[in-house]
Amino acid sequence: MASSSLGASTLVSYGSPSHEFRDSGFRLLLGYKGFVPRVRISRRRTFRLHCESKEKEVRRCSPFLERSALSGDDASSSREWRAIPDIWRSSAEKYGDRVAVIDPYHDPPTKLTYKQLEQEILSFAEGLRVVGVKPDDKIALFADNSCRWLVADQGTMATGAVNVVRGSRSSVEELLQIYNHSESVALVVDNPEFFNRISETFSSRANLRFVILLWGEKSSLFMEGTRSPVYSYTEIMDFGWERLRNSFGSGKYEYEYINPDDTASIMYTSGTTGNPKGVMLTHRNLLHQISSLHASVPTEAGDRFLSMLPSWHAYERACEYFIFTHGVEQMYTSIRYLKDDLKQYRPHYLISVPLVYETLYSGIQKQISASSAPRKFLAFTLIRISLAYMETKRIYEGFCLSKNQKPPPYLVSLVDWLSARAAAAILWPLHMLAKRLVYEKILSSIGILKAGISGGSSLPMHIDKFFEAVGLDVQNGYGLTETSPVISVRRLSCNVLGSVGHPIRDTELKVMDFETNNVLPPGLKGIVKVRGPQVMKGYYKNPLATRQVLDEDGWFNTGDMGWIAPHHPTGRSRSVGGSIVLEGRAKDTIVLSTGENVEPLEIEEAAMRSSLIQQILVIGQDQRRIGAIIVPNKEEADIAAENNDSPGDSRASELSKEKLTSMVYKELRKWTSECSFQVGPVLVVDEPFTVDNGLMTPTMKIRRDKVVDKYKDEIANLYK
Repeated sequence: MASSSLGASTLVSYGSPSHEFRDSGFRLLLGYKGFVPRVRISRRRTFRLHCESKEKEVRRCSPFLERSALSGDDASSSREWRAIPDIWRSSAEKYGDRVAVIDPYHDPPTKLTYKQLEQEILSFAEGLRVVGVKPDDKIALFADNSCRWLVADQGTMATGAVNVVRGSRSSVEELLQIYNHSESVALVVDNPEFFNRISETFSSRANLRFVILLWGEKSSLFMEGTRSPVYSYTEIMDFGWERLRNSFGSGKYEYEYINPDDTASIMYTSGTTGNPKGVMLTHRNLLHQISSLHASVPTEAGDRFLSMLPSWHAYERACEYFIFTHGVEQMYTSIRYLKDDLKQYRPHYLISVPLVYETLYSGIQKQISASSAPRKFLAFTLIRISLAYMETKRIYEGFCLSKNQKPPPYLVSLVDWLSARAAAAILWPLHMLAKRLVYEKILSSIGILKAGISGGSSLPMHIDKFFEAVGLDVQNGYGLTETSPVISVRRLSCNVLGSVGHPIRDTELKVMDFETNNVLPPGLKGIVKVRGPQVMKGYYKNPLATRQVLDEDGWFNTGDMGWIAPHHPTGRSRSVGGSIVLEGRAKDTIVLSTGENVEPLEIEEAAMRSSLIQQILVIGQDQRRIGAIIVPNKEEADIAAENNDSPGDSRASELSKEKLTSMVYKELRKWTSECSFQVGPVLVVDEPFTVDNGLMTPTMKIRRDKVVDKYKDEIANLYK
């Protein structure tokens, strides 16, 4: 046994000669990097380092991240990560001088390598300790995506504290409710404008130990009534750097390692049907996402990602953690700059929601429509040909969805395959011509080099088919905040249109009958339940709500309706077995007075294909027929009206409400003619559904209950 004395005597004991750290708690007390400890092997499966000196400050830490800073041990592999911040040491070791993040639109513009990003996180974590953050403290992080959001998020986790996240566009009352319900003790905010908006309410109705300002100057803050200290991002970093520089050799800290089952973050649901609930996600939940997503999104070091979703969104958050373990370069953008950044930055991947892909699709359609008549005719004709070609290709490759539990006879399958092959052979030359004449320009204008990843809500089928036809892979995924969030995602090798792919690693999924709660065979529709390492710990301070969705065996009720594609050995569905298909939310189902159940999503997606319809919400609960609340696209409606009116008609520019309603209703009937139910009465409203007016969630989902409540009188008149 070797020993060395450096001031205080030191003792190290390892519970396992293999140095394989288990989930049982272990503590580390550190002096400085150069000490040589006395080592003792014991039977206990724990790791202890004691510095025998005066009473020491106990801290909780992210083991491999903190060991990198304080003891310089070798980096560990992903299977040894115990907490999310551990990933930064491994990434700094592997990709140190590669650029990790680019944030061009904040002041100052920022570019950080992996080594620099790791150091920023360490300094921020230490700065939090300096201002009094303790393990298990709840720290509210109310800000939008930026590199400093990431540093604050990971710095908070590295201290053993829990961050409570939300965006700056939420209402003041909602933010206050989240802050108080989560029992947060301090607040990290985006900028002075946001702080000034909430300061009066929070100063009088919330317990604020301190406030941290990520961007901007403290001189711009409205401080009247604010008694809590306010620190800038730079001040926190300086506090942390000074402590890190001066603490080596002091021997006054005792470190407890974060347990993988500790809560890492509380994320409040978007609240489409009521008040948000606080979802407790553990380090283990999120580490599962990091280790599982590469099979579906095979990123490589140096790939470029464009980040435009809120970082506090579970989908964006998990994807960011994942990509940073593979040496990816991420640039932050927003809706305002997205179009230009796609062209200039040319990302390999774009992680976004269906609304963004719908916007890209609409932009392409408008661009083609604005071209000369011959070019417009040629482009749309070639697109229709490519859509037909891809349809035949899916048939002979076996990528068509089917609910039929029995496969077709072999002879029928053979004839079907030969017919599809022949049709594809005829269409293929024209499809290749379209790629040369049209699609190369479309893909160049979009700028995505490898694939678009879509999640957060349903991807309309016509959008899915269009991007497949022009040659852009869009991988649709599925998940919820309660599942960290990814449950399934389409892989490039099995990109089945209309589905949300296969479950990711270690994830079980079953479909249950809504009434009997029996497991249904593939092909039958029911409630989707899921079990796996990504399922949440529970709802914070809400055991009743937790029991309602999470049973004793670990099965989580997603509330989504769907079915699993049957396995067929032959036929046009032979390659899609096991794919998950969703068909709306169980709680969104409209029950008519006739007893019929209506899934509004089918109708809403069909209606949104019309350029005259900007937003739509299907209604009709307990009525004889369904109706709809529609926000029209005024610009497109005016153009359509001018084209239909005679040139000398002075009223062409004055589109009446009656005429607008008539035009919208005609479009609605046109695009929903093949749906299971036809829309009856229509209410056309002028005010769009937005986050600011409370009719959409911060994740851009329509709050059905809020919209119905706002227009309850008008809806009552519709059905008179």
